[in-house]
This record gives sequence, structure tokens and C-alpha cells, in this order.
Amino acid sequence: MHFQIITFCGSLRAASSNRALLTAVERLVPEGLSVRRYEGVAKLPHFTPDLDHDTLLPAAARDLRDQVAAADGLLFAVPEYMHGLPGSFKNTLDWMVGCQRFPGKPVALAHVSARHAFAPAQLEEVLKTMAARIVPQAGFNLGLTTNDVDVEFLCSNAGHRAAIVAALEAIRKSLCPGPRHK
Repeated sequence: MHFQIITFCGSLRAASSNRALLTAVERLVPEGLSVRRYEGVAKLPHFTPDLDHDTLLPAAARDLRDQVAAADGLLFAVPEYMHGLPGSFKNTLDWMVGCQRFPGKPVALAHVSARHAFAPAQLEEVLKTMAARIVPQAGFNLGLTTNDVDVEFLCSNAGHRAAIVAALEAIRKSLCPGPRHK
């Protein structure tokens, strides 16, 4: 079986360590999975319930929901800004709430920095409220203390490479039919 994972970078920075992490994920993806990155975070309008109707839904929000609906699972790599989730990324989650095929989707949470004390728990709480199926075995934190991270470093470091591959294997296993083990 082949499964499609969509990834989300919570940072808009071009040289983001989270963007580097997702590029490493794309390079290290195991057989049976394909990975595609959602690139529309900056294009989404500010969420308002007034537009959250089929006839008024902005094209960027419809595209987001269509991509989420088509994916078998999701992987989020999100930084922490001022002890919280970045506003543009929270806006993405707000638009995602209306996606009828989001509840129950397997979700993996990836973190680069050891300095994130608040955003990981906030992200998990928001996703639980949205009825995501968070796959703990697919989540990881590389525990780095610098934002100066590039793709080659992540792919060549045995520990980081192993963490990324193990997370991808865990999300793939969570998608396979059959009994699930806790």
C-alpha cells in the first residue's frame, strides 16, 4: 500500500530550521509513503467564521481543505514564537477546522528545538480539539539549541536521520489496515 503524507511548516522564514526538517523528511521518506508539503500558509486570509461557508470560502482555504482531505496523514513542524504558536500557522489550523475529512486523520508532530517549552503542548491541545489522531510514536524533537540548521546536517547526522525515519515508519504503520497496538 502507498500512503500520502502532507507536511506543514509553521514558519514563514525562508531559512527556517523547520523548513529544513521537512526537506530532510522528503529526502528520507521510506517506501510506501510519499510526502508533499503544503505551501499555502502565507496565502490564507485571516480566518473569520463569516467566510466559512461553501459559497463564501476563499479559494486558498478551499485548496487547504482539499489537500488535507486527500492526504492519508499529516506531519507538522512548527516553531515557537513568544511562548506560542506562530499566528500564521494558527490561522492555518483555524481554516482546517471546517475540513470534514480531518477528524481522525493520523498526525505526527516534529520539533527541531529544545527551547520550545510552550508551543508543542499548545499545538497538541489544538489538534486534539480538532479531533486529530495524534500518533505519539511518530512525533519527535531533535532537541537542537540552534536555529542554524540545514538539510545536509539533518540527513547526515545518524541520530537525526534515525529519528526522522522512525517517525515516518510509525506514521506509515498507523495507516496500515488491521489491529492497532497501543
